[in-house]
Amino acid sequence: MEGTEQSQLPDCNFCRRIAVGRFIAETNLVVVFRDSHPVTPGHVHIAPRRHVESFFDLERAEREAMFDMIEEARRWAEREHSPDGWNIGINIGEAGGQTVPHCNIHLIPRYHGDVPDPRGGVRWVQPERAPYWEERH
Repeated sequence: MEGTEQSQLPDCNFCRRIAVGRFIAETNLVVVFRDSHPVTPGHVHIAPRRHVESFFDLERAEREAMFDMIEEARRWAEREHSPDGWNIGINIGEAGGQTVPHCNIHLIPRYHGDVPDPRGGVRWVQPERAPYWEERH
């Protein structure tokens, strides 16, 4: 894969954002930008420059670059927001909650008190199954 060869779709919100620039961090393969509707201060997206809908369709170099960029995004969020914890997530497909058809990793800083009980973290995608610690055996 050529590192500078990129394909973008004009009707993709993320492709439009990538074309404009204004990144927190970037490489020739991936970019980091702020979420338009952050769930916490410092919520960012790590996305490939190339338009790819699914994480499973990324080239190996893109996957590696995205995971490497999580660390850069974390350092930025720590400098700017001093979070107490993290959630890292990838939504794939409509059933998986994906609303923008461009692969991305959410890096969501977490803060003491941002929710009443943070136990279970990403398990809350299925609220009735999240609090497994309450189950009686």
